[in-house]
Amino acid sequence: IQDFWQLFHGSGFKGGCTDIVCCILFIIAILGYIAVGILAWSQGDPRKVIYPTDSRGQFCGQVGTPLEKKPFLFYFNIMKCASPMVLLEFQCPTTQMCVEKCPEKFMTLVSAYAISSDFAYYKNFCEEGVTNTMGVPQILSQRLCPAMLLPSKPFTRRCFPALGKKGDVITVGNSSTFNDGSGIRNAKDLIAGVQNATVVMEARQVVMKIFEDFTHSWYWILLGLAIAMIISLLFLILLRFLAGIMVWIMIGMLVAVIGYGIFHCYMEYAALKGEPGANVTIQDLGLQTDFTVYLQIRQTWLAFIIILAIVEVIIILLLIFLWKRILIAIALIKEASRAIGHMFCSLFYPLFTFLLLAVVIIYWGVTAVFLSTSNQAVYKIFNETNCDYSRKTCDPAVSFSLLHLCYFHCLFAFYGGETPYHKYLIALQFYNVFLFFWCANFVLGLGQMTLAGAFASYYWAAKKPDDIPAFPVFSSLGRSLRYHTGTLAFGSLILSIIQIIRVLLEYLDHKLKGAQNKFAKFLLCCLKCCFWCLEKFVKFLNRNAYIMAAIYGKNFCTSARDAFFLLMRNVIRVAVLDKVTDFILFLGKLLIVGLLGVFSFFFFSGRVKAFQNTAPTLNYYWVPILTMVVCSYLIAHAFFSVYSMCVDTLFLCFCEDLERNDGSAARPYYMSPSLREILWKNKEEDPSEPNAQQQQQQHDEDSQLKQEAHEEDAA
Repeated sequence: IQDFWQLFHGSGFKGGCTDIVCCILFIIAILGYIAVGILAWSQGDPRKVIYPTDSRGQFCGQVGTPLEKKPFLFYFNIMKCASPMVLLEFQCPTTQMCVEKCPEKFMTLVSAYAISSDFAYYKNFCEEGVTNTMGVPQILSQRLCPAMLLPSKPFTRRCFPALGKKGDVITVGNSSTFNDGSGIRNAKDLIAGVQNATVVMEARQVVMKIFEDFTHSWYWILLGLAIAMIISLLFLILLRFLAGIMVWIMIGMLVAVIGYGIFHCYMEYAALKGEPGANVTIQDLGLQTDFTVYLQIRQTWLAFIIILAIVEVIIILLLIFLWKRILIAIALIKEASRAIGHMFCSLFYPLFTFLLLAVVIIYWGVTAVFLSTSNQAVYKIFNETNCDYSRKTCDPAVSFSLLHLCYFHCLFAFYGGETPYHKYLIALQFYNVFLFFWCANFVLGLGQMTLAGAFASYYWAAKKPDDIPAFPVFSSLGRSLRYHTGTLAFGSLILSIIQIIRVLLEYLDHKLKGAQNKFAKFLLCCLKCCFWCLEKFVKFLNRNAYIMAAIYGKNFCTSARDAFFLLMRNVIRVAVLDKVTDFILFLGKLLIVGLLGVFSFFFFSGRVKAFQNTAPTLNYYWVPILTMVVCSYLIAHAFFSVYSMCVDTLFLCFCEDLERNDGSAARPYYMSPSLREILWKNKEEDPSEPNAQQQQQQHDEDSQLKQEAHEEDAA
């Protein structure tokens, strides 16, 4: 089997490692990443995210601990949570303890102390060590018991007052007032404390509901994703034999699916006419945790109609103006189908890429969780006086004899630390994010170079399919890892730096949302736009550089330069053929996503009576729908990316073949007759291309220059 590296460099060329410095740097970074993961796993504790924490830093409800049967967190004085410090440190300045269940009735310490049965119940919400021999003033001065109990309900494992409403009057436990031990208070005084205490918990509650929906619908989601995988694979197999028919079927079905979406949204929009509250605007409604509320207003469906109509019009206009180019692109897809037919295992290579990406994502996620939970418990002084010790750190084990002089209590405040490890924790998190981008881009680049090498071996085979290697995909993977790890590391490093800068710009944009400086906002918007464009350009350059590296075996910079100038010399063909083919494949992805999206909507929303008893009961039915839509697009993109990579590789090889050879017996073309007919036909039809005489003259000059360059290299 003739190696196409030797075809370009001579029979004595054995290949060599490229970008060795970047390869070494990447290996060192990976070893450092492993060290960060080990350090995070040794210091972190994910229980801090799962379980609520009492004033001593202990976890409520943790299995295997004395608090296993006490899953709820009880606040001694919930009104202390109205302090702004709650929003800064996420902890109320009041004693908190783990209890078996939340209090169910009104009670004050003074009234309960007089009745032994009530006091026995009251002690369930007191610190250990409270006895009947201790007086009420002594118990309150040592902060051993709360001054009062309120009827409460658990919310995210925390006991909050059971607030209600009778008309316009706020109630707690069916009463508009309560006794806090020092006098009668209105129930509305509890609102500020409850709102501040739940400002973080509401988001967690939404997350818990979403997680609950996943637990109820995960098997249906997996079934939908399996269907998406089967449909994607079936489409690609049919493209192999019925490329022209399948492309037009894809286009027709996509237009029909979007058209049905417009019709359905209009029917929903019309059905809400005259309904109470349906004319409320999204701006007036504000942000709601129950997203189904937005589907009850007409403006939401009107927005859907406008968006789908714009997409439909754009697709139809593109089809009208590009229908001749689509015919040529279909022929190019047929040629790509022949190449894939000789190496059918390439269709399953995205599964290997997906597996590697899953490992990278899981490692990043686990490391991030352990890093974020590796802080130590910090205790601070909370008191009701102007004591000099207020808000300072303290040790909960210190005797309270001195503390009583200032009436303060040493309580758990938050997780932090003063060790060198904790000081550089943000830097470690940044390193974790940066290595995540680098590794993910490396894996994607490895997939691109592997497929490019396999399809290039098909193109540069003198006799197809006899001269194609027995295992082209595995051979190309071995070459990529053996010779071009440094090239892949170099390209992915450049892309990762740009992506991390974009993340920082998004963070700055989030921080400056409330700023009034219009120039700063304008400058930030320009930077975000520029780096977005730069990222797209680098991705395009990397993709073609990997193709050239797989063909020639050169380093990243040389491959990127050669690919860029080769594409610039054939810019008309790039714009006409390559991008039209990408557009057709993109329509195929949208069709698969649309089919799965429509099916999942009717299934999970219960709009079809046949599915009402089968579909699971969910808090938000859009959770599995959105999951299936996003994941089905990723699956379709993974499979269709094989075709896209094949088209790009064959196109680049074709351009290189035209510049290296002239079709004579001494320098024959390596392209297949069908591919030559396709692309030369496009050349003849395009008026912007130079005529045959000019093209031949330019080709002869280029051939002479290349021949002189080869002779100099040989000398």
